[in-house]
Amino acid sequence: MPAWQKRSADAAFAVVVTAIVLLASAYAGGVDAVDYALMAVGSLALVAHRALPRTVLAVTTACLTALVLHAEPTTTAAFPVLGAVHAAAHRGHRGVGLGASAVFLTGFYAAAPGDPGIVERTLLLAGWFVCALVTGIAGKTWQAYLRQTEERALEAERTREEAALRRAGEERLRIARELHDSLTHSISIVKLQAGVAVHLARKRGEEIPPALLAIEEASGEAMRELRSTLEVLRTDEPTGSPALLVERARSAGLAVELTVTGRERPLSPEVDRAAYRIVQECLTNAARHAGGSASVRVRLGYGERELVIRVVDDGAGDAARPPVEGTGLTGMRERVAALGGVLWVGPRAEGGFAVRAELPLDAVPHARGEEAEGGGTLLEARRLKGAAQ
Repeated sequence: MPAWQKRSADAAFAVVVTAIVLLASAYAGGVDAVDYALMAVGSLALVAHRALPRTVLAVTTACLTALVLHAEPTTTAAFPVLGAVHAAAHRGHRGVGLGASAVFLTGFYAAAPGDPGIVERTLLLAGWFVCALVTGIAGKTWQAYLRQTEERALEAERTREEAALRRAGEERLRIARELHDSLTHSISIVKLQAGVAVHLARKRGEEIPPALLAIEEASGEAMRELRSTLEVLRTDEPTGSPALLVERARSAGLAVELTVTGRERPLSPEVDRAAYRIVQECLTNAARHAGGSASVRVRLGYGERELVIRVVDDGAGDAARPPVEGTGLTGMRERVAALGGVLWVGPRAEGGFAVRAELPLDAVPHARGEEAEGGGTLLEARRLKGAAQ
């Protein structure tokens, strides 16, 4: 609801309550100009119940308590106080609302202690005040639940693209493994068998069949193309730059500041990919755990021999409770370790969370096992050549 509509609704509510109290008192009789003034001030104060709930509660309780003490106490005089108690409880001021209820009920009873029906009316009003407190607390809880649900929906929307990219990368790796296991070995054997046959034919001085040469050449070409395809499938290239990640985070509602120091220059594919993924994971974690009002500072420092990445947020991190590393932090640590860098993650003493990664610019990633993949083929070649000789 727009702000002007809320103000209009509050004004209308205050006017209706004021009219009810004034008309009921006028019908009952026994009131003077002072009583009407107390009723008007105490009821019209409800206009500001959203912005100043405790002030409104104090003014309403004081005016209407004075009213019941000055004139004959009526049940309708409690309506403005009930509304103010509900508003205060809804804003989280339960103790203040309870105290105001006790003050009004005490004044209501003290106004006519000899009235035979005063006890019954006081108990009835006490039940109404309890309902006002409970409904205010329930409304606050419900709004907190709605806000939490909305934040979860926004977080799911922010992480949907990254989850899709992660699933696509996992599927590429699965396809690469399947192709390697099912095709690479078989084609290697065909190539080696053809090569051994060509070798034996030449050794014996026989004419080499053209089909055999074609098989050897075609299998070699197929092996090269297959390895090239597998390399493409295995590649986890970033889909942008840290600056693009920052822009995406800003468009999603996260307050992010990017600072680049030093002489910015092209990085090797391994370092560039690691830097992108580290910044991406840090921004994702900040969006999930730091809170919607948190701000994030991303700093990229280009040195002569290393790239320093520092991501700091002022969210809900607590130095007394170290984080439990999940898949994201573990992946960052593995990427940095593979390049021979240093990674530090943890909550800050002043609050929030910080990540610092130092990546050597001349880093060479550890071997990923390509030689091991070809080991079986090499052993097979040696076995076939030995059998041929």
